[in-house]
Amino acid sequence: MALMFNRTSVEVVEGDITTIPVDAIVNAANTRLRGGGGVDGAIHGAGGPAILEDCMRYKGCPTGQAVVTTAGRLPARHVIHTVGPVWKGGTRGEPELLASCYATSLARAREQGARSVSFPSISTGVYGFPFDEACRVAIAAIREFCMADDSIDRILLVAYGKHDAERYARILEGDTPLP
Repeated sequence: MALMFNRTSVEVVEGDITTIPVDAIVNAANTRLRGGGGVDGAIHGAGGPAILEDCMRYKGCPTGQAVVTTAGRLPARHVIHTVGPVWKGGTRGEPELLASCYATSLARAREQGARSVSFPSISTGVYGFPFDEACRVAIAAIREFCMADDSIDRILLVAYGKHDAERYARILEGDTPLP
């Protein structure tokens, strides 16, 4: 499933984000940028120690922001580490912080000359952000970025399983309203 926002193709794909060739892979990182579980652990594991070594240049990353490192052994040129918000009921700025993760990551990708970017579903794992709500926020932020900036040709929304890919696709297709 794919849609065009301005001149950018936005696609939902099912798979392992660490195996998909793109210019930049977005990592759902923690504020310390020292690796962790879930997507973060998978990216660090598949990319090797060069990613962590490059992360050590930073003193961390605030929630809603993003930093860029090498991709190590991943099939990409860059990893963009962004820190999503922990869900606390949605009344503490979580949707705005999550939107900032996507917008800031795309800005960092543009700065690196990336033409293709893959995203995991940020904050929906241990950070507890409700999946459908996170998808709506992500797609709205991506759409807003793409309507103002057509420097990125292809954005992949990578779902690890079929169920999540189908949910993402329904929201992207417009069956579930965006914010």
